[in-house]
Amino acid sequence: MAQDNGDWLDGDQSHSPDLVRENIDKLLEHEREARLKRTNTQKVADWIARVSGSIGFVILNAAFFAFWILANSGKFGIKPFDPFPYGLLTTIVSLEAIFLSIFVLVSQNRMQYMSDRRAELDVQVNLLTEYEVTRILRLVNRIADKMNLEETQDPELVKLEEDVDAAELIQQIEEKRNNEEG
Repeated sequence: MAQDNGDWLDGDQSHSPDLVRENIDKLLEHEREARLKRTNTQKVADWIARVSGSIGFVILNAAFFAFWILANSGKFGIKPFDPFPYGLLTTIVSLEAIFLSIFVLVSQNRMQYMSDRRAELDVQVNLLTEYEVTRILRLVNRIADKMNLEETQDPELVKLEEDVDAAELIQQIEEKRNNEEG
């Protein structure tokens, strides 16, 4: 008999950890394949979004703006080429903001697509798990019936043995959401 020491239920640890590692490897491989399938535009957008979201980029921008303002204030002995109110700097900053926003949105759209696919997989796995658990409950209940155990008549267990109708569940969620919003 297996000891209840936090190990796998059957006491045999040789298969389940391997399965966990295999699942992790499959997920990582899937993510690697998704990264490799990106178009060059997506790769550039991801790189720009990653770089522009770094503290180094903030420091670089701050240094550039400080140099620009000081240089156009005559501090370095340079004749101001963009005097106050720094119209050229404003144009450059506006263009930078526009392009960075576009690249970040492209990157976020791709990440959202991947996240949606993972969520769909989660739903499929959860529905499959629900199906399997329902079947196990029915089997355990039949065993309990054969052993004449009273727990088999528990109304909660009877309800848990019912199959989940995903379409009905979605409809109930939508109705509740509509009631709360309206």
